[in-house]
Amino acid sequence: ESKSFAVGMFLGRLNAEQVFPYPSVLTEEQEQTLQELVGPLSRFFEEVNNPAKNDALEKVEDETMKGLKELGAFGLQVPPEFGGLGLNNTQYARLVQIVGQHDLSVGITLGAHQSIGFKGLLLYGTPTQKEKYLPRLATGEMVAAFCLTEPGSGSDAASIRTRATPSPCGTFWTLEGEKIWISNGGLAELFTVFAQTPVRDERTGETKDKITAFIVERAFGGVTHGPPEKKLGIRASNTTSLHFDAVRVPAQNVLGALGGGFKVAMNVLNNGRFGMAAAMAGTMRGLLAAAVSHAANRTQFGAKIHKFGAIQEKLGRMALLHYVTESMAFMISANMDRGDPDFQIEAAISKIFGSEAAWAVADECIQVMGGMGFMQEPGVERVLRDLRIFRIFEGTNDILRLFVALQGFQTLGVQLRGVQAALRDPLGNVGVLTGEVTRRLRR
Repeated sequence: ESKSFAVGMFLGRLNAEQVFPYPSVLTEEQEQTLQELVGPLSRFFEEVNNPAKNDALEKVEDETMKGLKELGAFGLQVPPEFGGLGLNNTQYARLVQIVGQHDLSVGITLGAHQSIGFKGLLLYGTPTQKEKYLPRLATGEMVAAFCLTEPGSGSDAASIRTRATPSPCGTFWTLEGEKIWISNGGLAELFTVFAQTPVRDERTGETKDKITAFIVERAFGGVTHGPPEKKLGIRASNTTSLHFDAVRVPAQNVLGALGGGFKVAMNVLNNGRFGMAAAMAGTMRGLLAAAVSHAANRTQFGAKIHKFGAIQEKLGRMALLHYVTESMAFMISANMDRGDPDFQIEAAISKIFGSEAAWAVADECIQVMGGMGFMQEPGVERVLRDLRIFRIFEGTNDILRLFVALQGFQTLGVQLRGVQAALRDPLGNVGVLTGEVTRRLRR
């Protein structure tokens, strides 16, 4: 049976061991490693990175990119044998939280590279593929991008039209198509690309189109990108269209199983969503600090405004939303690190809640700061603009709400089908029915 807390709720049971005691997975050595990384990364964002300048330039400054590569920030979860830091999910979430607190455009640049860009390579890559690409990806010498969205397919990922055709000799595929709104599209040298491919059903002999994932290098030729998109927020992150014109992709660059690309895409996105919640928790921490600082220093009607009940209520609500989001992010990361396979529903919930909570906290921060919050100089208006995309990409919150419900009811349906079948012949299935009753009584 699934140990997932969210799945358990659909089944009418409480998987308390997932949340109580609160999961703690880091060893003493891992804690020490993390602390050695937290300090330098925090100082880097406070002393080197300039989010306002990045936003005005509509690109992450070269000095920032260089510094992040030197810190190892492009290979946080790449195994040490391939030149990365080899962090687990909990350690990764803590560092993502720091990035989210300071600059979401930089967060998108790093996340598009490793949370989704080459995550498929970590999850599904062959030893040869990993050995070839991971060392350069870990150092940032090679930047990665995730290429799924097309002009005619957004949430309906299965309807993509980019096509890969096998060569008669079977040694390569010819890739044709267009992708849009690709983060790191103009920076990346390596792309995880999803395309329709002809796949023969061994049972029926029929050939049908199925999605396959490919590892594509810009160096293969035929890969071009459009100009950077003009966006409401995360302006410093590079977002472009990508065009694949008769790109010859070696057969050994198929990622995962032929026809298994949809599974690769969904697992990559599911695997990365907890990181988004961690980033949102970091953003909320920064916003809360700004609001508290302003409230402690602003005097109106002869008193600091933090003494007013209305302001206290706002700050309390902001702290509550931050606490819940942070708790969810690290609960999920810890359970992933413990090897629990069922975290998809929790990850989706954390993305939905975190992105909406962060928007609410940013809005309240501006309200607490009044006219000052509306000005550009404090930077809260930039954060508000940056936050709007988080309810849209990596699965819109509307689609993810449906995903949560469908996944939960699907699990419930599987269990109920077994009981329903047993009820048709109760005398012949006494054991099944007794077992079900016993399980429910234990709850």
